Amino acid sequence: MLKNFSGDTKFTTKVKILLTKIYGPSPLKDSVLERAIAFYDLELISQGKVQSLDNEIAKLVQIDSDKSNRKLLKLEREQQKKLTVLSAERKERAQHLQRICRDIFELCEGESLAETKRKSAELLGTMQLLLPTEGSKVAVENERSKPLYRAVLALRLLDQICLKNFSSEDTLAQELMALIAFDFSELRNGSAEVLRQFKDLVKIPVLMAAILQDIGHYHPNAQKIIQGVNGKLDCFRTLELEERKALLQINYRETINYLLNGIGVVNYLGDSVAEREAFDSTQTQTLYFVKQLIMSSFQPKLGVGNILKIPQIYTGIVLSTKKNYNYKLLPRVYQALYKNAERGRCSRQVVDALYQITGDFPQGFGVIYIPNDVVQDLRYEYAIVTQLYPEKPNEPKCRIASRQLTFIGHGHDLVVKKSNNLYFVETAQECSNISKARLDEILPLLSSNYLERKERDLLPRCWQPGGYFLNIGNQKLWSRAR
Repeated sequence: MLKNFSGDTKFTTKVKILLTKIYGPSPLKDSVLERAIAFYDLELISQGKVQSLDNEIAKLVQIDSDKSNRKLLKLEREQQKKLTVLSAERKERAQHLQRICRDIFELCEGESLAETKRKSAELLGTMQLLLPTEGSKVAVENERSKPLYRAVLALRLLDQICLKNFSSEDTLAQELMALIAFDFSELRNGSAEVLRQFKDLVKIPVLMAAILQDIGHYHPNAQKIIQGVNGKLDCFRTLELEERKALLQINYRETINYLLNGIGVVNYLGDSVAEREAFDSTQTQTLYFVKQLIMSSFQPKLGVGNILKIPQIYTGIVLSTKKNYNYKLLPRVYQALYKNAERGRCSRQVVDALYQITGDFPQGFGVIYIPNDVVQDLRYEYAIVTQLYPEKPNEPKCRIASRQLTFIGHGHDLVVKKSNNLYFVETAQECSNISKARLDEILPLLSSNYLERKERDLLPRCWQPGGYFLNIGNQKLWSRAR
C-alpha cells in the first residue's frame, strides 16, 4: 500500500485514486490491470465456447430437417448473445481506459505551457514522494506506479518533440506524420481547435499506449515465467537470458492481443450517420496508432517507438523493482539511457529531449545544499526537486524544505547550483572542513521528527523526503511560493 497519511491534499488524493484505477488492487476489481487479468483468464474459456457453437452450427447447417432447423436457430441466438456480451465487455474496457487517460490529462495539462509544466512536475513529484524508498514494499509499489509515471513523461516528451524540435526530415517525425492524420505544423499557431485535435488524435493514444505497454506481462503464460509454475518464485528476481527472451515475446504478443481484442474501439452512441462515420474513423485511427506505438517501442531504433521506450527505461530506473535499488543513485539515470543510445537500442536525440525536460534529478528527489548566506557557521539545508525543464541539467529547480535547520512547509523556490549541492563529490569535499561536532549538532535537527533511516552519513549527500511529505501542510510544494 502507499504511505497511509493522516491527511492529504485534494491533489494527493486524486493521484492515489488514479494510481489505484490503473494498476492498483481495487475494491471492485476494475482497475486497468485487473480488467486485463480477467480478460486473459476468461479468454480461452470464451473462445472455446464460441468455437464450440460454431462447430455445432456448421454441422446442423448440413442437416435439412425441422428439428435441426429449430436447434440451429436456438444455437445462432445463443451465439449472438455470447458475442454481444463479449462486445459489451470490450466496449466497457475501452471506455474505461479512455476515461482514465482523460483523468491523467486533466491532472498534468493546463491552459498554458507554464501551467502544464507545473502540473506535470506536481504529478511526477507527488508519485515519487508517496512511494517508499526503503523496505520490503519498494518493488511492489514502484511496479504499480510505473504506467502512470511513464505516461506523463511520454506526454512531455511528445510536446518537446512536436513543439520545439519537430522537423519533417527526422525519422521520428516522418513516422508520426505517416501514422496519424494530423498537421503537426499547425501546432505552432496554438489555436484551441488544433490543440483539441492534438489531444484527441495524438496525446490520448500516447497515454493509452504507455499504460498498456507491459500489460502482456500479466498473461498466465508470462506469469509462469515471472512467478514460476508453482507461483512461488520472487517475481522481481533477475531472469535468465532465455526467460527474458520468452517473456519479451509473450509480452509483445499478448499486449497487442489485449489492445485489439480486449480493448478495441469505443462504439458511437447517437443517430447521426455523418457523426457516426467520423467517430468510427477516428476510433479506428486511434487503435491503429496505439498499436503501432506499442509495436515499435519493442525495437524503437530512431523512430516513433522512442516516445514510449525512453520514458519506459527512465521509469524503470527511477522506480526500480530490483533488489539493489538505491535511492542515492537515481540522479545517475541518464548514464544508463545514454549507454542504451550508444548501443543503438534507442535514439540519442530523443534521450537528449527527455534530458532537457527532467535534468539529472527526478521530481520529488531530496537535495541537500549549502546556503549562500553561510559565512562562519557552516550548515546544510534540505530542498525538494519540484520543477521540470532546468536551465542546466545538474542544477535542479527546488522548493526549500528547511530554513536555519528547521523544517518549514512554505519555502521559496531555489535553483540549487552544482557548487552548493552536496550530491556532487567536489562540493562535499569542500565542506569537509565542517567539524564533526557541528555535523553531530545538525543531523538530529533535520531528522528527529521524521521517518528516516537511523543510520546515515554524517555529511549526507541527499535525503529522502517521504516522511516530510506525510504532513498535509508539506504537500503544497507546488503552490505559489511565499
